[in-house]
Amino acid sequence: MKREGRILAGMNIPPSRRTLLAATAASLLLPGWARAQSFPSRPIRIVVPFGAGGIADLTARTIAQKLSDNLKQAVVIENRPGAGGVVAGEAVAKAAADGHTLLLMSNGTAVSAGLFQSLPFDAQKDFAPVATLGFFDIAVLTAANSRFKSMQELLAFAKANPGKLNVASINVGSTQHLAAELLKTSAGVDFQVVPFNGSPAVLTALRGGQVDAAVEILGPMLPQISSKAVQALAVMGARRAATLPDVPTMAESGVRGFDVASWNALAAPAGTPPAVIAKLNAEVNKVLADPGVRKQLADLNVTARGGPPEQLRDLLASEIRRWSDVIVRAKVPRQ
Repeated sequence: MKREGRILAGMNIPPSRRTLLAATAASLLLPGWARAQSFPSRPIRIVVPFGAGGIADLTARTIAQKLSDNLKQAVVIENRPGAGGVVAGEAVAKAAADGHTLLLMSNGTAVSAGLFQSLPFDAQKDFAPVATLGFFDIAVLTAANSRFKSMQELLAFAKANPGKLNVASINVGSTQHLAAELLKTSAGVDFQVVPFNGSPAVLTALRGGQVDAAVEILGPMLPQISSKAVQALAVMGARRAATLPDVPTMAESGVRGFDVASWNALAAPAGTPPAVIAKLNAEVNKVLADPGVRKQLADLNVTARGGPPEQLRDLLASEIRRWSDVIVRAKVPRQ
């Protein structure tokens, strides 16, 4: 009330009128403020569009545990994999817009926007961004006994032998598959992207010599790298991976401007009160600043990185544009 009165005092309005207007403004602000003060009033549900045990799931569980401690309220994970994240996205889009149901977003959310002919939700209109959680590396890998010992050697062979290099990824339309397609156009080379049904199949094909290289999330591959079964030629992000400081980036390997990383974030149903979004954002950023949480995520090869809701909104929009363009240029059939 005092703040509203000070603002109105600078305007040419009679004192009695200013008092009435200030009281009205305060009453209009009160409902949203009150909801934020009482939030959360029951357990928070984070719907994860992936199965248990993966990077996204483990990231969500790490955040949920600390968030629950700080909010003094249970934060539960609900895994709803399938259909490129559509099942999970639809569940959250249709949930009550009160902040108690959240979606674990990823770059897969952006890919789906360009990959599917129709979706039961609009990723940019039907969700209210809360915050990014973390970013993690994608790498180009070869078997330990491969003739290719550097990214430069791999790309040189691809340029000299168009279409003869075989690069594995998981299923068509996945981030790994599209990252491989983007590499082709960015590096000006032609190679075959061979999709497999899951990371274990990719690893088996790579180690068995069925393919020359693979594009895969780095975290799950670290034990294979440590055991010398496979080697990382380059990471696809803008910075070297903290876990593999000697492995160059794609840009350092000659593909200028190449920057692809996976990410996770939280979003609520559209229409969630701004005051509740603000509280969630503040609490999530507080969790991400916790040294213990940062260490847990780093052990998964995830770099904790929060920010304001607007940052997530802009990231999602730019990722949708980028992957939609890759899908068109790679002639990936829309599903």
